[in-house]
Amino acid sequence: MSRNRKYHSKRLLLLFIGLLMLPVLALAYTEHNPFWVTLTGILLPLGFYTIFASLSARSGRMVWWGFAFIFLSAFQLVLLYLFGNSVIMPDMFLNLVTTNTSETAELLSNIYPSVILVCVLYFPILWYATRHLRHKVIIPAEWRHRVFVSGCVILLAGMLSLWIGCRGEVRRTLRDEVFPVNAIYNLGISISEAHKTAHFDEMTQEFEYQAYRDTVAAGREIYVLVLGEASRASSWQLYGYERPTNPLLSSRDDICLFRGVTTQSNTTHKSVPMMLSSVHTSQHDEIYRRKGIPALFNEAGFTTYFISNQQPQGAMIDNLAKDAHHIIYIGDPHYDMQMVDAMREAISTNPAHKMLFILHAYGSHFSYHQRYPRQFAMFLPDDDVAIARKNATMMHNAYDNSILYTDYFIHEIIRTLESFEDVCGAMFYCSDHGEDIFDNDNGRFLHSSPMVTYHQLHVASLAWFSKRYVGLFGDKVVAAHKNTNAPATTHSVFHTMADIASISTPYLRRNVSLVSELFDYDIPRLYLNGHNKAVVLNAEIGIDSTEEALFRRAGITLR
Repeated sequence: MSRNRKYHSKRLLLLFIGLLMLPVLALAYTEHNPFWVTLTGILLPLGFYTIFASLSARSGRMVWWGFAFIFLSAFQLVLLYLFGNSVIMPDMFLNLVTTNTSETAELLSNIYPSVILVCVLYFPILWYATRHLRHKVIIPAEWRHRVFVSGCVILLAGMLSLWIGCRGEVRRTLRDEVFPVNAIYNLGISISEAHKTAHFDEMTQEFEYQAYRDTVAAGREIYVLVLGEASRASSWQLYGYERPTNPLLSSRDDICLFRGVTTQSNTTHKSVPMMLSSVHTSQHDEIYRRKGIPALFNEAGFTTYFISNQQPQGAMIDNLAKDAHHIIYIGDPHYDMQMVDAMREAISTNPAHKMLFILHAYGSHFSYHQRYPRQFAMFLPDDDVAIARKNATMMHNAYDNSILYTDYFIHEIIRTLESFEDVCGAMFYCSDHGEDIFDNDNGRFLHSSPMVTYHQLHVASLAWFSKRYVGLFGDKVVAAHKNTNAPATTHSVFHTMADIASISTPYLRRNVSLVSELFDYDIPRLYLNGHNKAVVLNAEIGIDSTEEALFRRAGITLR
């Protein structure tokens, strides 16, 4: 008994329950759910955790058996620090295994307050539990029995609350609002997605686009698709931003700027594969059964290059990219201009007459300060600082410098294609998603947040066509300029690139091609939510009045 008093057997159990309840209480505060949903969200996990903690006389054992709950709780608190609300979504779990170590290190080094907090909260209890196990500390049977009974009563009260307040919505409430049930459900989705990704080769082994070309230009053709990263339209001078972030592109009169493009997903690991694929937003599962743009252009007789400034991540991007004849990953220091150098070398050394280059940029991915050489540090100060509202000015400066560098990067691609007067060429740029940088009172930062925002959704997109291309395919260029305000999403990327190169396939949808006069202005914008369901981009998915005003100011109508 003296040993039990020395190591406070009861205290460990209560501390364990209390720490597991921290994210539950935080979510109850941030989610603003109806009373009965909030009450259910508190009572059910409290009852379950209480029962679980009392299942063994050795509370140290239960702490370690509950390590998965500790991990979910710590992860949830970090995400609440980042995004301010919402449970861990499938995308967050997938980001853990598809983000390379350098990006992870950059992010963790800039959210260290939350990392320190969860370490301070949860590491000591694991150490304390280990001490209890080593010294064989036992909880008094009578007290443990009272705890167990209390847990049962609380759990029953939670079930009653669920029945009273959530009738007809029981399944949705458990799946979406009760932590950790919702987190475990979302983890299951992410495991399923990872399994499909791992078996992509098997599922697409027999797939063909049945591609052919409507028109083949004599001589050399070079088409370039640039996949931008975290480049929001609102920080581009071309879209009306007050800072000169696009001095080079703004000086040109041959740029076709698409002003109304929104992303299908605010996460790279979903958005880029959807851009590379012919799959419609509402057919997300089909992405695991189709190949992408490199395979399409291969069938049409092109020599294809996939040049990336981001390292392989074991995600769908890699699966779709590996069909390219040539795959090049850029090494340190990971500046996007290195991809242009690689493209120039390929053009000069490879005599192929029909070439496609896909350039996957690092763009404006956090940490912004590391995305550009110092000669592009126009907006100062731009120090590499921790994520905090007090540092918003410096982060905006660094982000704008990264856009300035993107301006130079795109301009150099165009200059490269212009240097070959006899080449029929075109370039299409589109960012995968945008970015929040403490722009308003919602305190949002980065992307991938469960609640979408204007800055994450409205992306920069533009096209350029060589003089020879204009002469041969003037109708497509005219259509592109007519579609500059088209209500498009990143679903248009695949179909626009196929149409630019005059490639036909049963999978081509010209009604979403930005170089087609058949573009359908009545198709609603769709967004892929955290559960991979296509939803109409409107106020019903959580876009508040402030965000709606930003869309209207940009000329984008939500419906």
